[in-house]
Amino acid sequence: MENGGVENAHGDGNGNGQAASYTYWVREMTADAAPLPVPKELTAQDILSTQSQPTSLGSVWNKAGTWEEKNLNNWATQRLKELLKSVGSLDLSCGKAEISDVTKCVGDAFLVTVRNKKRVGYTYELTLKIKGEWHLREEKKTVNGHIDIPEFSFGELDDLQMAVQLSEEKDYVQQDKQQIIQDLKKRFLQPVREKLLQFEQELKDR
Repeated sequence: MENGGVENAHGDGNGNGQAASYTYWVREMTADAAPLPVPKELTAQDILSTQSQPTSLGSVWNKAGTWEEKNLNNWATQRLKELLKSVGSLDLSCGKAEISDVTKCVGDAFLVTVRNKKRVGYTYELTLKIKGEWHLREEKKTVNGHIDIPEFSFGELDDLQMAVQLSEEKDYVQQDKQQIIQDLKKRFLQPVREKLLQFEQELKDR
C-alpha cells in the first residue's frame, strides 16, 4: 500500500503523472504570458509618414548623421584647373591674353556632415600662366607672365586679390609695363572670380 501511495503521487509508473504536471505548468505559464502580436495592415497615412522621413546624409555606416569629414582635394584641384583654363581669350586695351595653364593649385577642400547637416569648405592659392599679345607704339609684342592669387577661402571671393608678374620685364619701359600689368589685373579679376563662384556652387551641390 505504501508503494501504491508513492505511485499515485508521482504517476502510475508509465509517466502519466509527470505528463499531467507538465501540462498544468504550461497551461499556467501560457495564461500569464503576453498575448501574441496581431498583424496590422498599414494605412495610406502610415506609408506616407514613413516615406516623408528625412534621408540621412553621409556614409552608409553613419546613419545617425554624426560628425563625418570627407576629403575632396582630388576633385577640387582638378575642377579648379578645368574651370580656370576655360576662361578663354580676353580683349585688353591694346591686345589680348588668355590663361594658358594653372601652374600652381594648392589647398584643401572638404565636406563635413554634422548632425545630419552638410557643410563644405576650402582654402586654395593659385598661380595662372598668362600668354598674350600687345600693340605697343605700333609694334606687336608677345607677352608672357603669371598671375598669383594668394590664399582664399569659401565665402571670401569678394575680396579676391591678384598680383601680376611679367616674364621679361626688362624688355618694357616702365610705362608700358605698368599698363600691361593693370590691364591683366583689371580684365582677368572678374572672369576668374566668376569661375571660382561656379566652383563654390558645385562644391555645395556635391
